[in-house]
Amino acid sequence: MLRLMNTVCDNLSSDDNKVIITSGSFGEGLEMRGSDIDVMFVTKNINVHDKITPITFDPTKTHFSLMTDNSKPGFAMLRLISSPYPRMRNICEQFRGDKYLSNVLFKQNFLNEISPVVHGPCLSDINGHMDFANCLHSKYWVTSASRWPMRSSDTWPNEITKPTIINHGVLFVPIGAKGSPNEELEWRMSFSVGEKLLIYTFSHSQLLCYALMKILLKDIINSDSRCKNVLCSYYIKTIIFWISEELQPSVWTPENLIPCFMRCFSRLIYCVQYQVCHHYFIPENNLFENKIEGMDRDNLMETLRVLFSYGWRCILFSKQISHFPVLSCKFLNDKSVLCYEDINKLLKSNICVNVTSMRSKHNEFVRVVHNIITCNSKKLKYMHAYFLSVVCNKRCQSVYLSRTVSNKSQYRQYNMCLSYLLMNINHDAVSGWLMTASLFYKTNQYDKSLIIILYALSKCTLDKLFYRKELSVTQKRQVKSLLVQKKTVLHLLKFVLVDSVFFASPTFIPTELIMEGSGFEIPPVVYAHFLSFLCHNHQKNVRECRNSLRDLQLTITEDYFIGEDESLKSSSYYCLGTALQLMGDKVSAKQAFTETVKLLSRYPYAIKRLKRLF
Repeated sequence: MLRLMNTVCDNLSSDDNKVIITSGSFGEGLEMRGSDIDVMFVTKNINVHDKITPITFDPTKTHFSLMTDNSKPGFAMLRLISSPYPRMRNICEQFRGDKYLSNVLFKQNFLNEISPVVHGPCLSDINGHMDFANCLHSKYWVTSASRWPMRSSDTWPNEITKPTIINHGVLFVPIGAKGSPNEELEWRMSFSVGEKLLIYTFSHSQLLCYALMKILLKDIINSDSRCKNVLCSYYIKTIIFWISEELQPSVWTPENLIPCFMRCFSRLIYCVQYQVCHHYFIPENNLFENKIEGMDRDNLMETLRVLFSYGWRCILFSKQISHFPVLSCKFLNDKSVLCYEDINKLLKSNICVNVTSMRSKHNEFVRVVHNIITCNSKKLKYMHAYFLSVVCNKRCQSVYLSRTVSNKSQYRQYNMCLSYLLMNINHDAVSGWLMTASLFYKTNQYDKSLIIILYALSKCTLDKLFYRKELSVTQKRQVKSLLVQKKTVLHLLKFVLVDSVFFASPTFIPTELIMEGSGFEIPPVVYAHFLSFLCHNHQKNVRECRNSLRDLQLTITEDYFIGEDESLKSSSYYCLGTALQLMGDKVSAKQAFTETVKLLSRYPYAIKRLKRLF
């Protein structure tokens, strides 16, 4: 499911200028503890060629020629052929009479507030949770990897996978070979798409073995301070590829999982001992060259030999494995148990970050609608309906509701917003309805807003799910009842998930709440009671105002659908302070606002948005 969601999200987020590829463990569908999100942005208006011919030359694009003579295997320099863009020509440097693209200047070109840190070939956020790699594409299979299709066996990868990988071509990421005299002008060849396709061909036992090796590295080997970050997961992946090519697919069975795991572990020790790990596609490229040597190698060898002496039981040193919940046999035939695990993983997954980062461009909207209409698979239809809901959530907020235009234009804007909002109710049970209630409030239709608020509150019950929360017993009963109706996990979210209300722009934010900037998120029940308070306040319903204010205070006190997120708690207190201020209770309002600032003290950028309070 993670693979499919990532693929759909990537396809819909890509546009005429770039292709987005979710890579790394997350892109492979192996979201494990400590994994970050790796995203590649492939620029479409730059082409990398082995040879330039009149047929392939497009004067509206930038063209580079691949030069490998002065680089070690797996790396290349990109010589500028032509570019209509002065900015691109400016980040090229002179070398032996020609201009070559500088990987350093290329990365600096993409630095921004979201990703201000250079991390190898990537740009990372401050916390290191997300890596963004801006890269170039060559649709040609590079000469240095030309022997791979003939070398690899016919059993794995199969004859269908090989041409698919070759047809995807090769990517180039902005980093040179360490210690090379031309390090700043070199680019590393990346086979990320091909490697992801190879992982997709893995049997379940192969995938388990790969996951166990990654856990061995991340949780056990790296726990030794002497060995931390000496090895990386890419070496593990490379070793798995080589062993998969050597063994017959019939060997990768559940009963052979331990021997296969120990074989991979043994190969890792061999590679470290002899300081050699051949790149899977370009064997001439030794991944360990100038990297694992001296004391690092000696300490690593000592740790690996000690762990290997424990046999397969060394994996039990990982807390992920030692605390793994074991299902008793009587539950194995209950499909709902496995579905609970799927939903738990999905709610805590980084896929939520990936999906919500989608933009609301027109081409995304058109492609989602087209895929829903033309797709034959019910599973894919529900998945695209989920993405359509996310896209419409942002798209409706990009419509500007102006009161200075003609009545006809206002009517058109209103209907456009309402149509998007009604398509924004498929990714959870509540937030889309509360956004619709906001539209009615902003257009002074208070009675309609109150009706929808009551409907939304009726869905905010304890049997519903909340992001990054474990399923309770009551919630499991709710899921089980829906499973009887044969609903997919994603389709279940429409009925059982309660999400917070996120305002990406001021379009639907009540005037009383508008701050500087954008990106305001409020817990669903908090917002429902606050919006109810505002509606009654405009209608001069004093008693109902007090009831809504009491419910708002109780919701915050009882921590009802708020969770541990400090930004959600701060927005809750901000809503409470605003309501108290409107009621004339300035002392209590000041206390609520003080709590807001206290919770936001860890986020200095957010304090600027609270200027209007002082």
